[in-house]
Amino acid sequence: MRKAVKALKVGAVAKRLGVSATMVRSLEKLGLAKPARTHSKYRLYTNDDLRVLRRAIYLRRVQRLNASAILNQLKQEGLLQYRAASSVEGQWSNGPQFRKLRLRCGKSLASVANAVGVSKGFLSNLERSRTSASNSILWKLARHYGLNNLDLFNPVDGTGPLVRARDRKSVEGGPGLQMELLASGKIAMEPQLFRVAPGARSGASYSRDGEEFLYLVRGRLDIELGGEKFQLRVGDSFYFSSKIQMRWSNPGNTETVALWINTPPTF
Repeated sequence: MRKAVKALKVGAVAKRLGVSATMVRSLEKLGLAKPARTHSKYRLYTNDDLRVLRRAIYLRRVQRLNASAILNQLKQEGLLQYRAASSVEGQWSNGPQFRKLRLRCGKSLASVANAVGVSKGFLSNLERSRTSASNSILWKLARHYGLNNLDLFNPVDGTGPLVRARDRKSVEGGPGLQMELLASGKIAMEPQLFRVAPGARSGASYSRDGEEFLYLVRGRLDIELGGEKFQLRVGDSFYFSSKIQMRWSNPGNTETVALWINTPPTF
């Protein structure tokens, strides 16, 4: 019988696994660990965390799997089932905020669901943090309540001109999409770093007021803008009016990274 391991801090976990503390935190961001926090904000990892992280590192080093493939493999092996509920809750903690906004406005589930084009059951599950939503749905909800999407999340710490990489706020924008906010506060344009998993897509077409610019840093990105299709590759840039209906997808087998700038800010 394996001896129980007491809760460990990130440094001790990194030493046991033979990786850097930065690597442990990166794996945690993928949802592979859900450490508790002390009053001093230190992470405390459990036996389950160590087991999943160890397996993830093996899949990366030995089988050369990318992040998306590692997640799929761990799900198939049943190693992520024990934290499924907490993972959803952690990534979609803004669900209860949607409920508060709706009740404050005196609106019913049915009326809001109909206004943004989703089912009543879906909206109910989102408000209870039981499901995720695509970027376009989050966007429509924020607009329905007269907000920028940034109002639904914690902004970047500080409002000065410099934002350190370690201080960037990361927002889950839907299945397979992670957005790193590169600035916050009273800003006229909103720069983000889009990280799009293989096969991820925006969902339904969407539009808004304003203009947008993006520069493809890594991977591939397909964009449909006003019915016209574009295939972006590394080094390509793309500028368009946000009023035109658009949607995007990552058709490749690796993560896509793009610098995406909106004006006026949407998040």
